[in-house]
Amino acid sequence: MRAPDRGFWAGRRVLLTGHTGFKGAWAARMLAALGAKVTGLALDPGTPSAFRALGVAGVLERDLRIDLSTASPALPACDLALHFAAQAIVSEGYRDPAGTWAANLTGTLHLLSALREAPCPAVIVTSDKVYRNDAARAFVESDPLGGDDPYSASKAAVEILVASHRASFGLQLATARAGNVIGGGDFGRDRLVPDLVRAGQAGRPLVLRNLSATRPFQHVLDVVTGYLLLAEDLAAGKAPPAVNFGPAEAEISVAELLALWAEVAGPLDWHAPPAPPMPEKSRLALDSSLARAALGWAPRFSTRAAVADTARWYGLWAAGHDMGSEAYAALAAALEG
Repeated sequence: MRAPDRGFWAGRRVLLTGHTGFKGAWAARMLAALGAKVTGLALDPGTPSAFRALGVAGVLERDLRIDLSTASPALPACDLALHFAAQAIVSEGYRDPAGTWAANLTGTLHLLSALREAPCPAVIVTSDKVYRNDAARAFVESDPLGGDDPYSASKAAVEILVASHRASFGLQLATARAGNVIGGGDFGRDRLVPDLVRAGQAGRPLVLRNLSATRPFQHVLDVVTGYLLLAEDLAAGKAPPAVNFGPAEAEISVAELLALWAEVAGPLDWHAPPAPPMPEKSRLALDSSLARAALGWAPRFSTRAAVADTARWYGLWAAGHDMGSEAYAALAAALEG
């Protein structure tokens, strides 16, 4: 099992978009722990946010605010870029499809346009939902792209956009496909774990969309580690053009995740409406064989351990603990070889 190379990252100038989001905040902390000089470029964080809870501002070289959907930025000098910035909520795609397409497709186009002027290798984070979800099996990277809902379709379009810029302009680009990431610091709307936490704090039942839906739930530190390994190989000129990152075990249902949560955090009160509020695919699974074979990547967290660690994080956060210090300890463990 491979860990990120401290020698590679130490002193490296990294442009990280979306560092005020959930995965981006953890990536910023991991990069800083490896000795990278991180410039963050993103919208303002929400309240609450992983950015504030994890103390991300204190580990950045520069903290820039920009809306990539409206303008192509003048990029600071960097050795490598990681593009996390996105509208990442499926339900928000239904509420605001134009904004979702602008954030995801136009925002990525603006970044790629800037990279044409100041080239550096770049990992573009898309989603596990980029596939045409019409097969009852785990998806591999060569499967057809698709996506019925606005969010999924916009991310599939990003994949095509990246492939076009790689072929047309010779940019060093790779896409990373993961999703259903859990871990401390996610406060997104209409996501299972944040909704669960909010319902518990408010003393009200959790409203579920689809109890039987199965998803590849996985821990944020495993996913971010995979992204960094992909970036290392991209810089070395040996990365696959697109890579799936999925959990160590098979996907599980929402009901199974709730049962795991109840084991470590106590009983849950929930109900499901008679009809789902929006159409969603009932199953999604990823085949991560390529990540294992090409990158030497493997998840450290079992699904049970991922759920337990996530529940523990929110418990500490709710009790007022210093989650920046907690992040330091978690990253030290995650970065062991």
